Amino acid sequence: MNFLRKPFSYTYFNATLKLVIINALVYALTFFLPFVKVILGLSFDGIYLHWYWQFVTSLFVHGNMPHILVNMLTLFCFGTVVERAMGSREFLLFYFVCGILETIGSMAIYYILRQPVFLIGASGAIYAILFAYAVIFPKNKIYIWAIIPVQAPLLIVIYAVIELGSQIFGFKTGIGHISHLLGLFFAWIYLVVRMGIHPLKVWRDAYRR
Repeated sequence: MNFLRKPFSYTYFNATLKLVIINALVYALTFFLPFVKVILGLSFDGIYLHWYWQFVTSLFVHGNMPHILVNMLTLFCFGTVVERAMGSREFLLFYFVCGILETIGSMAIYYILRQPVFLIGASGAIYAILFAYAVIFPKNKIYIWAIIPVQAPLLIVIYAVIELGSQIFGFKTGIGHISHLLGLFFAWIYLVVRMGIHPLKVWRDAYRR
């Protein structure tokens, strides 16, 4: 267990901005060469063809301009803050471990549910970042629509309920609600296993005073 918790020396090199740039470049590539989206996005057909890189590359593929704009704005705003707190190397490990486990878990669940799916987007990893933000800064408020202040941990609970309800009742089809939920779940597991941080304890302590 000790080797799992061996920390990196702190460095900061703005990995968040680099992730945003890579996502933008991949979006431009798939916009001009649409067939590339099939190669990089995650599907059962790709898995059957042993295109296992899709578990990683699908995190950089987006369906349309609103999709990538919302994801990249969220990644930049929250990822930069979380990266500064964690350090860039820990942040990248967190981002890719949660993102890749989320894609693997999502495909396993969709396979069990016998639902054909084409997974693209960084949303699962971004939900993991939102979760980490709520744990690192439990007393911070996030303003919904820049108007309504919500405590960061409460917003995570709201997101989880919305995603779970949407998956169960079939709201907003075409959105990977399972991926979003798994992003939150694996962020929780990562913080406990890798960093020894227990989110519920952090939140209880933050609001006990």
